[in-house]
Amino acid sequence: MALSQGANYVEKAIGHTGDATTEQNMTNPARDREKYADPSGETMKALVWMGKNTVEVVDTPKPRILEDTDVIVKVTGSTVCGSDLHLLHGVVVELQKGDILGHEFCGKVDKVGPAVKGLKENDRVVCSFQIACGQCMYCKRKLSSQCERTNDNKVENIMYGGRTAGMLGYSHFTGGFAGGQAEYVRVAYGDVNLLKLPDDVPDEKGLYLSDVLATSWNCVVDTGVKEGDVVAIWGSGPIGQMCAEMSFMNGAKRVIIIDGGPAAWRLDFIQEKLPKVETLNFTDLPKGESITSQLKKMEHGGPDVALECAAGEYAKGWAHYFEMLAGLETDTSEIINEMITSVKNFGRCGVTGVYVGFTNHFNIGALMERGIRLIGNGQAPVHLYWEKLLKMIQSGDLEPLHMVTHRYDIADIDKVYMKFDAREKGVQKVFVQTKFSDPPCEGSPELTKL
Repeated sequence: MALSQGANYVEKAIGHTGDATTEQNMTNPARDREKYADPSGETMKALVWMGKNTVEVVDTPKPRILEDTDVIVKVTGSTVCGSDLHLLHGVVVELQKGDILGHEFCGKVDKVGPAVKGLKENDRVVCSFQIACGQCMYCKRKLSSQCERTNDNKVENIMYGGRTAGMLGYSHFTGGFAGGQAEYVRVAYGDVNLLKLPDDVPDEKGLYLSDVLATSWNCVVDTGVKEGDVVAIWGSGPIGQMCAEMSFMNGAKRVIIIDGGPAAWRLDFIQEKLPKVETLNFTDLPKGESITSQLKKMEHGGPDVALECAAGEYAKGWAHYFEMLAGLETDTSEIINEMITSVKNFGRCGVTGVYVGFTNHFNIGALMERGIRLIGNGQAPVHLYWEKLLKMIQSGDLEPLHMVTHRYDIADIDKVYMKFDAREKGVQKVFVQTKFSDPPCEGSPELTKL
């Protein structure tokens, strides 16, 4: 938390690079009502960060169109992501009190700027979690998460040697864009970052094109899962679940999902949805055994591929716990080391769970000597995949509802964060409705009131 606030002060001191082509650091219209709020005076409900482990639902002004390429979206569906928990915990740097969170949402077009093409009022759309300009080197390759023109944060540029695209609802570190856990959202470069949803894809399925489906697909294909592979997946949340399904789609022979502790119930949940998946509960390991030793017993030499779908903020041992507490590292290397030691020689390890900075005790020797391929999957380039994934939903080859367990109202989303953070049994992926939402589609959960 101290690191996050320190990053805020550093950013203020050194300034921004100044090369973004869209408004930066507008994380809540209430910060400057005259400049950012809709002139109608209309307000909306939104979920805001109010400090470490504290989020609140507040009434705040509806955003206005700031640039000719903007679209204002009336939100009809949002959700909570495992990545949101890193914000809740204050792990992601440069959060400020009052920032509107949320990076996954769908809705209907409310207003369009004069330069927007191909969209009109009431079109149903889903928004990518990243803001891409559509014209830079990366955008022309559809690597939208690495857009060069939508995030001028200098701290990120120094830390990473380059920047990601701006991202909705994910701190000033990624541009400072107000997020989608709200009733309205301003979407910069709207005709680039919004995908129309056809009538045969309801919100309860189309919503997840914004992140979780594209992120899972990217994890699997970028790490190179292929015919006959044995795949081990660390983390049994929604990303891990969809990576399991998508690994089989890409030819995997076996898939083993690893988890434990408060999240162990998810192993049984996924196995019910996907009976051919195998599971490994690390809290039930026999004395003297490790995840690595168990995987090598389950498969000669270990799996071919390891996929990290958990994150770097969750320390298992005391050494990393205290080093992170003292600010000596931002992320634990424990899962990465388990992956490296578990896979076959010349195996492949893909990292999709969020890692924000630096880690200690990394087993670089095993990586080099055994020829392990460690692949940072990056923030998933949603635009590269979302049209293909939309067609897979339409054909029935991909069913997002396999992971969706609950429907909540946006007025209760602060409580949903706490359920998700506690890994409450039965809560896997949620759909969050607003006053603009249609009734639940066939096969999706009914509303749960809190």
